[in-house]
Amino acid sequence: MKIPLKDVTLEGDLQVPKDAVGIVIFAHGSGSSRKSPRNKMVAEEIVNAGHATLLFDLLTEEEDTVYERRFDIPLLADRLMRVAHFIEKHPETKGLKIGFFGASTGAAAALEAAALMKRDVAAVVSRGGRPDLAGSALPQVTAPTLLIVGGNDAQVIVLNEQAYAQLGCEKKMDIIEGASHLFEEPGCLAQVANLAVKWFTKCFLK
Repeated sequence: MKIPLKDVTLEGDLQVPKDAVGIVIFAHGSGSSRKSPRNKMVAEEIVNAGHATLLFDLLTEEEDTVYERRFDIPLLADRLMRVAHFIEKHPETKGLKIGFFGASTGAAAALEAAALMKRDVAAVVSRGGRPDLAGSALPQVTAPTLLIVGGNDAQVIVLNEQAYAQLGCEKKMDIIEGASHLFEEPGCLAQVANLAVKWFTKCFLK
């Protein structure tokens, strides 16, 4: 689908199961896109659980050639927020509760957008994320937030623990033993998907 924003049109892949009550909007990490096999696998499990999903490109192809833009968290958060507002008005998704799933730098964008949108966001999940990059927005997040980190991703565990301490919302941090940053080890990504599905389902059905 085309997502027309004021200054740019973004590409997205939308799936809406019958009777969905919520939609998970994915914010991918730097150098990735809506075609990320890891996010697509997680999205598939979320759809199987009865929730809608939107995988979209935060940047256009041209914008993505500028390396610094991949780490421009305020820009990425603004894009994510505006896409969420588009989804709130879209005929297929109007009335659905909104959740954000962020990977890597996308996690910081998801948390910053959630801080700005307050109660309009029902849940946030971070996979191998850099929530620390959300900085001063962290204490402003009100959406229940789940941080998922690989047990072998030592540096990112520390950064997640620091961010976790600043979150004042309902929160949880799960460490998947034996998993590296990309959760490429057998069964690890399935564990991520399972944790995310449970978190979004609990939050959407509140």
